[in-house]
Amino acid sequence: MVPAFALTPNVAPSPPKMAVTQPGPGSVADLAEGLLDAVVNISTSQSVKGEGASPQSPKGSPFQEFFDDFFDGQEKGQGNRKVNSLGSGFVIDPSGYVVTNNHVIEGADDIEVIFPNGSKLKAKLVGTDTKTDLSVLKVEPKAPLKAVKFGDSKKMRIGDWVMAIGNPFGLGGSVTIGIISARGRNINAGPYDNFIQTDAAINKGNSGGPLFNMYGEVIGINTAIISPSGGSIGIGFAVPTELAQNIVQQLIEFGETRRGWLGVRIQPVTDEVSESLGLKEARGALVSGVIKGGPVDNGTIKAGDVIITFDGKQVKEMRDLPLAVAESPVGKAVDVIIMRDGKQQTVKVTLGRLEDGAEPETGDDAPALAEKDQKKDGQNQVPQPPQDTVSVLGLTLSDLTDERQKNFGIADSVEGVVITAVQAGSPAAEKGLKVGEVIVEVGQSFTSSPEDVINRINELKGEGRRNAHMMIAGPDGQLRFVAIPLE
Repeated sequence: MVPAFALTPNVAPSPPKMAVTQPGPGSVADLAEGLLDAVVNISTSQSVKGEGASPQSPKGSPFQEFFDDFFDGQEKGQGNRKVNSLGSGFVIDPSGYVVTNNHVIEGADDIEVIFPNGSKLKAKLVGTDTKTDLSVLKVEPKAPLKAVKFGDSKKMRIGDWVMAIGNPFGLGGSVTIGIISARGRNINAGPYDNFIQTDAAINKGNSGGPLFNMYGEVIGINTAIISPSGGSIGIGFAVPTELAQNIVQQLIEFGETRRGWLGVRIQPVTDEVSESLGLKEARGALVSGVIKGGPVDNGTIKAGDVIITFDGKQVKEMRDLPLAVAESPVGKAVDVIIMRDGKQQTVKVTLGRLEDGAEPETGDDAPALAEKDQKKDGQNQVPQPPQDTVSVLGLTLSDLTDERQKNFGIADSVEGVVITAVQAGSPAAEKGLKVGEVIVEVGQSFTSSPEDVINRINELKGEGRRNAHMMIAGPDGQLRFVAIPLE
């Protein structure tokens, strides 16, 4: 008689094949022991004037909550008093160079570096960079200091283990561990946001401290946290060394940063803009204007070009370009790949230097209306269309005569076709076009009359385009691009 079940050997099945991964550290004691002496506390003092003045978080901090003031001083009502604050830093050279955040030492009258053994040294400010919130200090030790070295943050991957050492709440020499949660974070702290996000506990006072990889190399400088309560909730941000290392070296060598400068204003390439330009995908940085007197004011790069590669680096989105340009040496000749009139071109550009007062490669906001082009309720004026006008896509267009140029306050340098009315609820209105603005180009073709606009739009429709790519000038001449649906 055959049994209703079959017997199987009592053998454990083979485990499924899994990818070999590096295990998390069982202990970071040995690693931390060799690094603690290079991480220091930064103590600053500042004179505060005014009766009853209360201490304020240092200006320039990406997140005010991240940095707290630890203070003592005279009683309120006695006028001037000292405000003390504490942050973190780390030694990068045995001779006494120390890296920290700008917002840790900004406005300080005195800066003191406190070492793990309790010794203290006065520090002088070597240089600071407000755009990345980094500063370099110098102390004069009697003997060489314990120092740490920079690692390559580009090699770090999401999920890699990291360790932070710093001075949270004034408690020096605190070690926390976590992983990299994300890379390339933009937290709107400055023009070169490219933060490492970590869940390693970072609190008030950790600012300026190092973020280490598991080889004991600095791969980030802890700068900011997101925290409703002021304490760590596992969302901290560090400036990656791929950005910081070059800045630190420049501050030591020159006492200032010397960034490359392309001299263009840019805006994102949206799906609509991409389609209107005939691009296969939405990528790159759209040049909305060229700064007069800048490195490319010679016509090398023009408004309407899309920069897709800079010095061999892919520009996947708009914010990639400012980072790539800023990291390039002043005076370097670089190849820039652009899309112009639907064709890819390579141009050679020699970079200038970004001075303090110059415009970096940043995005444009839509130009504001002149005061006379606004009603008290903030709505656009829609004057009655003149007789010599045409209407298309919800726009009423007219020749840019001397009279209209004067009436709308349009700069003499602006050329094109003036918008004299915008239909409420139209695609043009939804895209923010306003009375008094000027259509300079449609589909990368210059327009000098309303008929030019009509003819170019009809051409684009005949080519199967779904959007009309327009260059728009504000009354003051500031340019931007919009894609108006043709359907």
